[in-house]
Amino acid sequence: MCARRFLFLIFFLTLLAVGGAFAIFQFGDRALTAAATPKGHFEPPPPQTGPDYAGTDNWIARPELAAPQNPSLWRPADWPPPTLPPTAHVFFIHPTTYLERDQWNAPLDDPESRDRADLFVRSQASAFNEVSDVWAPRYRQAAFGAFLLDSKDARQALDLAYGDVERAFDAFVAEIPASEPIILAGHSQGALHLSRLLKDKVAGKPVAKRIAAAYVVGWPLSLKDDVPAMGLPACRTPDEARCILSWQSFAEPANTALISNAYEKPELPGGGHRRRADLLCTNPISGTIDGAAPPAANRGSLVPSTDLGSATLAVGQVGAHCEKGFLMIDGVIPPLGSYVLPGNNYHVYDYALFWGSIRADAQRRLTAFRG
Repeated sequence: MCARRFLFLIFFLTLLAVGGAFAIFQFGDRALTAAATPKGHFEPPPPQTGPDYAGTDNWIARPELAAPQNPSLWRPADWPPPTLPPTAHVFFIHPTTYLERDQWNAPLDDPESRDRADLFVRSQASAFNEVSDVWAPRYRQAAFGAFLLDSKDARQALDLAYGDVERAFDAFVAEIPASEPIILAGHSQGALHLSRLLKDKVAGKPVAKRIAAAYVVGWPLSLKDDVPAMGLPACRTPDEARCILSWQSFAEPANTALISNAYEKPELPGGGHRRRADLLCTNPISGTIDGAAPPAANRGSLVPSTDLGSATLAVGQVGAHCEKGFLMIDGVIPPLGSYVLPGNNYHVYDYALFWGSIRADAQRRLTAFRG
């Protein structure tokens, strides 16, 4: 097996693991939890040992990095280069890429984790490179096992990861021109951290006026209990700016019970539980909340190959509609790979299925923001 094919296989296996981690969170699968939980207890690292975001060493992508060192600059082989320089800035938080059990948080110098993170940025954050430069930090992400249980160790691991993301965001905001718009995006663990970042660093802050859109993808959000604390409303129309998008992809026959049960189970701070009826579902093709779009409207699904550089877009094949808070895909699904999760859960492909449409959506929202 050639090196490129091996790396691409690892990429999709990683996506599968990340999706599976969320799908079984709090589902009581004791055997899998025991097999994946990191050994020992969380131990806080020494002070002042976190990543330094002043330079380029701890960034996967930022404007000073040129291709091939900057994976966010990737485009499909048949996609033309941008005609104008970017005038917006994307802050992108990658999903879990550390699958080991030896510690609760990924070391920054782990080569396999770094390579997987680069591949995620290449296949997901690249959707925004038509209109924006991309800033994607490396961070001490919580290990895969931290998502399998609710414990003090797991919470501390997630807090450490979020602390890095928060500091990277502060560095990002300090570096970019104060007059230019921002897009926030993440997936899975990255979306979890982004939802917290919106509450802590955007809501009620001056920077909120600069956010053109926030793509909180692959993590459930309640319109009633989560979104109001984030400082931005949900995007309801395709030409709306300063708003939040979120979706979780399934195909029929879909079984969403695992996700729904985990979403509803935790008790809210004020008592009670989240309701399935309040799940935010944005259709990335139509750009509307609870919307529907035929396959012909999809600008393109990213179809992988053994060489990511030769991946192409399958245009007009996959449609989608929101149903009870989840994004149901239909049409002719291209050969994305065999890593569909139980219940026909396409979490692995939340970005790939709609790569071209996400690109167009970002353009529309920036136009609306400037208008």
